[in-house]
Amino acid sequence: MSFEQQPTSDISVTVSEPILAPPSPDKPALIAPLWHTAALIAILFANSYLTAKSLPKLAAGGSQKVRVLEYLFTIGWELVLLLIVWFGIHLRGVTLRELIGGRWKRVEDFLIDVAIAGAGVVAAYIVVGTLSYLLGLAKPERIAEARKLADMLAPDSLKLLAIFVLLSIFAGFIEEILFRGYLQKQFAALTGKAYLGMLIQAAVFGLGHGYEGWQRMVAICCLGCFFGILALLRRSLRPGMMAHAIFDSLQGLGLYALKKGLLRVP
Repeated sequence: MSFEQQPTSDISVTVSEPILAPPSPDKPALIAPLWHTAALIAILFANSYLTAKSLPKLAAGGSQKVRVLEYLFTIGWELVLLLIVWFGIHLRGVTLRELIGGRWKRVEDFLIDVAIAGAGVVAAYIVVGTLSYLLGLAKPERIAEARKLADMLAPDSLKLLAIFVLLSIFAGFIEEILFRGYLQKQFAALTGKAYLGMLIQAAVFGLGHGYEGWQRMVAICCLGCFFGILALLRRSLRPGMMAHAIFDSLQGLGLYALKKGLLRVP
């Protein structure tokens, strides 16, 4: 009599782990130390306050030579701000190229950004013009203040106009890196919300122009929102840099025309 072994099923017992919800996506990492961001904002606000106090005294009745020195000093200050930004992101291993984003692989990529920048300039002037009207900047007393500001800042020669355009190019490049690159991404990482980063940098952008007066600061804040949205949509600072530089250059051209009587306002 033989006993056949009954086949046994190969059963492996495993201890199941509790099913967990998928982890939430990680918040973006800070691109610079917090102390660096706090120090940078303090520098921007201090500069805004000091220029609001000192610019009318420095610019009133200034000669062409003084005006040249003012423009060149502002270019130098923009470069100092760029150096401060670079130092902060370097501490976290972030490069300026990463901060700018985007890349032109083809000529078509460049032309697309140029087209976006051109449309952005038109839209920016519509935004600023509409806000200026709503804020009462079209009133006679405000126009008189604008003329005083134009007298302080306007280039009154082709040489000064050329330097002003150069200044506008530097401002377009560096301020977009500073506000829409560094601050917008840093505050987005801190809050976990891209739109909050955009709004906070725009507020800092507006408050950084104290010499313009509070009403124009509000308009500049909204302009900062506009450029911030452009950076978010395009995921690159390149079109915003071009639009910013063109916007400021056209302002200089308009101030020159006003100064020379080529353009009249009521």
